[in-house]
Amino acid sequence: MNTSVSIKDLSLNFGAVTVLKDLNLDIQDGEFLVLLGSSGCGKSTLLNCIAGLLDISEGQIFIKGKNVTWEEPKDRGIGMVFQSYALYPQMTVEKNLSFGLRVAKMPKAEIDKRIARAAEILQIEPLLKRKPSALSGGQRQRVAIGRALVRDVDVFLFDEPLSNLDAKLRSELRVEIKRLHQALKNTMIYVTHDQIEALTLADRIAIMKNGIIQQLDDPTTIYNSPRNLFVAGFIGSPSMNFLQGELAAVQGGTVFVANGVKFSLEGYRAAQPLRPGTQVVLGLRPEHVRVDEGFPAGAEVHEAIVDIEEPMGADNLLWLKHAGHIMSVRVNGSRRFKPGTAVKLVFDMSVASIFDKETELRL
Repeated sequence: MNTSVSIKDLSLNFGAVTVLKDLNLDIQDGEFLVLLGSSGCGKSTLLNCIAGLLDISEGQIFIKGKNVTWEEPKDRGIGMVFQSYALYPQMTVEKNLSFGLRVAKMPKAEIDKRIARAAEILQIEPLLKRKPSALSGGQRQRVAIGRALVRDVDVFLFDEPLSNLDAKLRSELRVEIKRLHQALKNTMIYVTHDQIEALTLADRIAIMKNGIIQQLDDPTTIYNSPRNLFVAGFIGSPSMNFLQGELAAVQGGTVFVANGVKFSLEGYRAAQPLRPGTQVVLGLRPEHVRVDEGFPAGAEVHEAIVDIEEPMGADNLLWLKHAGHIMSVRVNGSRRFKPGTAVKLVFDMSVASIFDKETELRL
């Protein structure tokens, strides 16, 4: 597969502050890559470097094999969609879409053709004669996407395009962006702090913290096999349960011990040897714990007390007290549990995560 965008040894400093450091990233032709992280992690800064809106301190940026490190944004073959719609209020939708093309002195027939295509793809044909003030937030964002679309470029950059919308609109437009990518098959680089957007849209996710990519993988791998404690805690809603304890040797293998309670690690696929005496953190997602039903024969059964129940429609979330920890467990929405009820649990260790407490890396 051909590389669409290649970032080599990129660093960016603002004065004495290093924002991005020695960053390397290859994005394939037609790939949908999501840069995910909390505020201040460097994801939008990286996107702005690719767009040419920020001058980098060191390194190189290639788009379609061409070194664009010092090229102007307009010469990089990119279309950018911002968080704020940035539409011209005095112009109609049609004029907003055509503005950049008219400035570039493109023939009118070609402009009309591109606008018609973008309007059809984004289903905004009835809005072409309206001004932005007569549009909803979702419609304005479609127009902003359309403005990038008419440029007919190789790479689209999205900087948190849905964060100004309400939850329902966000989820509708998320589907539209996915459909858009499937139809166009262009390379798309998308910045968000919303893990649901990342998991649903991405071919691969780059999770960032302090200007460094913590893990770059497909959504399934990141969800099921987080590389470190930060990634494990960042991905998943509700968050992964973390139990503090240590590894101990028993006849026939190694167990995890938390506050005197032993947990069998049968089924856990370790990436490196589990050494008894190591202080570790055991991570289990809420859906990987069975409560009071469907226990496999011979399974290790634990006891817990229901602290709080949160009905969530299709699911109920139970907060349980167990082994000195409070942990969340997801059960079917038809099952109800009163606070104070004693329940039996079985943990699915085949999908658990174990992290070294000191290095925070997956074992």
